[in-house]
Amino acid sequence: MSPRQRTWRRFFSSPAGYISLGTLAVFALIGIFGPMIVPYPSGLGTDILQPPTAAHPFGTDGLGLDVLAQVVWGTRMSLLVALFAGLLAVAIGAFLGIVAAYFKKADAVITTITDVMLSLPLLPLMIVVTAMVGPSIVTLTLVIGFFSWPEICRLIRSNALVVSGMPFIDGARAIGASPLRIMLKEILPMVSPLLIVNALLTGARAVIAEAGLSFLGLGDPDTWSWGRILQSAQRDGVLVSAWWQTLFPSLMILLLVLSATIVGMRFNDSRAVKVKGALK
Repeated sequence: MSPRQRTWRRFFSSPAGYISLGTLAVFALIGIFGPMIVPYPSGLGTDILQPPTAAHPFGTDGLGLDVLAQVVWGTRMSLLVALFAGLLAVAIGAFLGIVAAYFKKADAVITTITDVMLSLPLLPLMIVVTAMVGPSIVTLTLVIGFFSWPEICRLIRSNALVVSGMPFIDGARAIGASPLRIMLKEILPMVSPLLIVNALLTGARAVIAEAGLSFLGLGDPDTWSWGRILQSAQRDGVLVSAWWQTLFPSLMILLLVLSATIVGMRFNDSRAVKVKGALK
């Protein structure tokens, strides 16, 4: 078998691999096709703060809107924020990490900036920036992605330093390959599996960050997300009494974050076994 096939065989050797990846696939299907089936929750309903029933499996909120519809539409928005914020953070972190590992003069500057960013309290900064710019899904995505790259940069730099010291990198320099070609064609493929793992973990953290900012009223008021459902329950003063309005979006956040984290850890462990065997 190829190395890729061996990695995925080890990934699916445990039920955790099937369950976590299957859960992510279900969330993706809900985000893509759910809004095509479930009507957009808007306006006012007659059944106000009704517990789960056959007509409303997730109950209704203070405006009589179906919580199930809110969760379905919120799934798409939360997944989009996680996807694009994760990609933005990985792109910035990978670029700076590889540049720091290859160019020694830039290493000190990038490392210092990374350490400063890691020492800052991220949530208050996100709140300040989002409040200054104005609440919107684009703003949340950019803010979360921009403040999530330092950990990725540090990890990619440490691994790219090992790769840049290997003989084939010296061979690429000897035949006249440009620094850009070496970074893109030689170093980046060697650290790309780490980017997959970090994209999953960063996306999971982005879901939590979006929910927290939306709960504080900094989300897009015209778009449903899991955080906005929780913020609506807090606004109506029913966080405790109408338990269904907080339970179901919270469960969605928990399942998505847990599944993405397990997939990332399983994939990383499957690769680690392969690398350990190759070293022996």
